[in-house]
Amino acid sequence: MKITADTVAEAMKTALPNKTKFYFDDDLAGFGFYRTTTGTGTWFAEFRPVAGGSKRRLKLGRVGTLKANEAREAARKAIANAALGKDLAKDRSDERASGTVKQLVEDYIAGKEMKESSRSFYRITLKTHIEPHLGTMKAVAVTRVDVQRAHSKMSKKARYSANRAMALLSAAFVWGSKRGYVPEGMNPAAAIERNKEESRQVYLTEDEMIRLGEALREAETIGIPHKPSESKHAAKEKNRTIYGPHVTGGIRLLMLTGCRLREVLNLRWTEYDSKRGLLLLPDSKTGKKTVVLSEAAQAALDGLPRVGVYVIAGQSAATDKEKPRADLKKPWAAIAGRARLTDVHLHDLRHTFASVGAGDGMSLLTIGKLLGHADAATTQRYAHLHVDPTRAAANAIAGKIADAISGK
Repeated sequence: MKITADTVAEAMKTALPNKTKFYFDDDLAGFGFYRTTTGTGTWFAEFRPVAGGSKRRLKLGRVGTLKANEAREAARKAIANAALGKDLAKDRSDERASGTVKQLVEDYIAGKEMKESSRSFYRITLKTHIEPHLGTMKAVAVTRVDVQRAHSKMSKKARYSANRAMALLSAAFVWGSKRGYVPEGMNPAAAIERNKEESRQVYLTEDEMIRLGEALREAETIGIPHKPSESKHAAKEKNRTIYGPHVTGGIRLLMLTGCRLREVLNLRWTEYDSKRGLLLLPDSKTGKKTVVLSEAAQAALDGLPRVGVYVIAGQSAATDKEKPRADLKKPWAAIAGRARLTDVHLHDLRHTFASVGAGDGMSLLTIGKLLGHADAATTQRYAHLHVDPTRAAANAIAGKIADAISGK
């Protein structure tokens, strides 16, 4: 038949066939539609791959959803591509068989050379943010719109983490496109607008440090009192939680060394050189790192009970499957709350270490070395606190000028 909108409409009105009935176009060989026993019509294109083999049939869409002229154009394209050696039916089959976004990111994390700490962080980001929204989608089928919608949903729960998820997703697509996981140059996460981020610069004042010290001593002796219950049946005496020396010791080390949280929690006793007063970290954010310890930091270390491999012992300490402590979030929340510290994170203790040094006139170069900054520009965030030596220099220069112009 000559396939037109009218001829197809007439065919679709006829009685239901006993078996699937095919209609082929008189003008374009290989183009047609078929009608099933339920009355559903489907456009198709048939062609034989240029390399030979059996004839292939490519579904183009439903009759009624796709117009006759649109279906004809789609069929013409499929048949022409087949003549040029490109099999659209096989492309679709490959697409269905291709890996998911979850598989792509997992392969990227496993195959890319990176620090184990970064690998662990990426796995958490994948599981928590990417997988719930995009994980089951075929990687080759993901569009920028899909990623943008996912980023918007992630941002409702965690704005900064949503940005980290986009960075991971973008890196995975770049890696995958070079290795044939997705078409070359495909990266639907590349142009996604990220949430605006503001760097935190929270430093404890001397009064806040005093209150924190009192809370730490209370935590390891009589314990931190629980929040009072609103129930009228609750006991009048508040229960308390005592935190062991490894919890309070970990917090003290964060304050006294300026180390990052994972550097302290992953610290092994074998990495502590007590004679020279050093921590010899084999793997930190910036690679191998030597931490010069103060007398106060050494005293805090020497006062900790040695239980197992890690300095900050966790629940699995001294067992065959010993692991470093995962975090200090819950005890920190209780201790910081007792010290009346508002919106202070554990990482802010590192900032506090640097801010005290800058406020006392130490050079930014020295502070950067203490913190283990690989880039001097990173230490510049503390420059606004580094006023005393600058003021002294200004006084020295301006003093001489003033003496000269005043005739002294």
